[in-house]
Amino acid sequence: MTLNLFSQFESPVYLGIPLMALALTFPWLFVVTPPINWLYNRWTSLQSWLIARFTQHILQPLPQEGHKWALLLTSLMVFLTALNLLGLLPYTFTPTTQLSLNMAFAVPLWLATVVMGLRNKPIHALAHFLPQGTPTPLIPALIVIETISLFIRPVALGVRLTANLTAGHLLIQLISTATFVLLPLMPTTALLTMTLLFLLTLLEVAVALIQAYVFILLLSLYLQENV
Repeated sequence: MTLNLFSQFESPVYLGIPLMALALTFPWLFVVTPPINWLYNRWTSLQSWLIARFTQHILQPLPQEGHKWALLLTSLMVFLTALNLLGLLPYTFTPTTQLSLNMAFAVPLWLATVVMGLRNKPIHALAHFLPQGTPTPLIPALIVIETISLFIRPVALGVRLTANLTAGHLLIQLISTATFVLLPLMPTTALLTMTLLFLLTLLEVAVALIQAYVFILLLSLYLQENV
């Protein structure tokens, strides 16, 4: 039972060839990029409106220097959202349930914000390690605590995304298995679990959207501290 539960999180392999690259490129097929001479339809208009609103919301608290990250943050948001939502379809694989992939997103972007802060405003960046007015006996301990909290940020980014999506997928599989087993034995109970499964699926759609948004929002907050 344990192997069946967690086998869905194994990277797909076909004829010895890992399909992770295919799973990562497939979401871009759903992003509509019409030429200039095309007329906008409802789907492209809705997509453009959502992307514009998200970009405006993320960049509003950032200074002008942080607006250079608009394309990167918006593209990553669309990419993570597509990966999370496609992973809810049957017989699909969710790459964002892999901690290694999420850390590959989190660590370089977090490190880029830290390096930018140290390069542009080194005194301001180093001042985060020691708040003003700290008592002298607490200075060594506080520097250690702030250093640990700084380096734990990318770990929190990757683990949060992985844990939330993994927990949701496990719950869906458990409840769907219970529904399948109970259907011939207790149809009434199976109907209740089926209703619960439907509600949980709606919740997971919301979680997929929210977790992608939280990932980008935290990156923008880290960027705001360093620009």
